[in-house]
Amino acid sequence: MFAAALCMVPMNAARAVDEITGRANVIDGDTIEIKGERIRLHGVDAPESWQRCEDGDSGSYRCGKEAAFALDKFLAASRPTRCDILQRDRYDRSVGVCFRADGREVNRWLVESGNAVDWERYSKGSYRGAQRAARSRGAGIWRGTFQLPCEARADHAKREQSC
Repeated sequence: MFAAALCMVPMNAARAVDEITGRANVIDGDTIEIKGERIRLHGVDAPESWQRCEDGDSGSYRCGKEAAFALDKFLAASRPTRCDILQRDRYDRSVGVCFRADGREVNRWLVESGNAVDWERYSKGSYRGAQRAARSRGAGIWRGTFQLPCEARADHAKREQSC
C-alpha cells in the first residue's frame, strides 16, 4: 500500500526537498538565503566578514566583506538562483551546490574568482583546479597573504574565550 502511494507522487514533488530556487540574498561570502532558507555553499570556504587579508602592497582590506559583495554582484547578474541541497550542517543550514539562471555554478565561481578557497575536507578536491588557477592569477585573496578562513575562525574563537 505504501509503495503504491509513493508511485503516485509526482517526480518534481519528490525533488522539491532536494532543490530550492529563488532570489538569493547574500548572508556572507559562502552562505546565501532563498525563501527564508539558509544555504551554506558546499565545498568552499570564504573569509569571515570581520577577517582582514593583506593586499600585497603593504596594506590590508576586509576580504570577507569583499567576498560577500562580489558574490552579491555575481548572483544579481543572472537570477534566479537554484540550489541542489546535499545535506544539513550542524547549524541546521542546508548545504548545497548552487547555480545562476545562466547555469554558472556559484560554488566554483567563488573559488575561481579568489573569493573563497576549495575546502577539500568537504569538496574532496572538486575545486582544486579552480583554486590553482585563481592562485596563479593572483585573483581575490590570492593577491596577497591571508589566513585560511577555518583557521581564522578557530583563532577568533580562542580570543573570544580568553577575554
